[in-house]
Amino acid sequence: TRTVEEVLKRADIAMYQAKAAGRNTLRFFDPQMQAEVEARAALEIDLRTSLAQDAFSLHFQPQVGPRDQVLGAEALLRWSHPVRGPVSPGEFIPVAEQSGLIVELGEWVLQQACAQLALWATQPHTAHLTLAINVSVNQFRQADFADKVRQAIMLHGAAPSRLKLEITESMFAHDQESIINKMRHIRSLGVGFSLDDFGTGYSSLSYLRRLPLDQLKIDQAFVREVLTDPNDAAIARTVIALGHSLGLEVIAEGVELQGQRDFLAAHGCDTCQGYLISRPLAITQFEQFVLAHRTSAAAV
Repeated sequence: TRTVEEVLKRADIAMYQAKAAGRNTLRFFDPQMQAEVEARAALEIDLRTSLAQDAFSLHFQPQVGPRDQVLGAEALLRWSHPVRGPVSPGEFIPVAEQSGLIVELGEWVLQQACAQLALWATQPHTAHLTLAINVSVNQFRQADFADKVRQAIMLHGAAPSRLKLEITESMFAHDQESIINKMRHIRSLGVGFSLDDFGTGYSSLSYLRRLPLDQLKIDQAFVREVLTDPNDAAIARTVIALGHSLGLEVIAEGVELQGQRDFLAAHGCDTCQGYLISRPLAITQFEQFVLAHRTSAAAV
């Protein structure tokens, strides 16, 4: 016999599952639901603990130009838990988003990125590098987000023109005017913006021309089939042409084959990143990569 409390708890779990599925729907409780809720709660507790203990790190995926010169990197968050071991971002980022912890994690990434840019500025072979960080919609909607960006830059003495904030199209589904105004404020500091996953979400040329962007990023979903699917090839060519017509740099992510890179270069894509070039690297390995490719690019 189940207690009233247990029945209510199960009803709550089913209700939250229905809400997560988009509301106006039904969900019936099953034991797997409870196991998933408990696993998510445990992961959230571990996230909070690890954040307090500074247990995260950044890895850096190189972004290179046509002659293999390293122009910058995308900073990617990594979490190695003492018991769980390395935890995939695909597992912990959604929990961080749902719990609101993404705001604190994003602030940590921002601080680390500005500190790293300041260090790079002191070395001739890294002083030119840009660093892109991903910004979540929850983070961007914070009233003081622009101030936090300014404060982080000033605290570490980073060059704002070397910092790039990657945003996604889904950010513009709501509060479009407010977000554009905040972007303009941050852009006035000298910070750049890259529109990630372009073409996969809330695509609208009317808002695109109003955004203070520096870069469009071709989504890896299009890059993956660029040699085999004429539609994806056409989309990639169109994004490159569109970006250049708006005065924007174009970068392709998820480049894994030389043929993909050759196709993109032939159509004027400015920058590439992906496993063909390098996996995300810890800071020491990334700086060694920059040195090695500085030599090879100079030899071309």
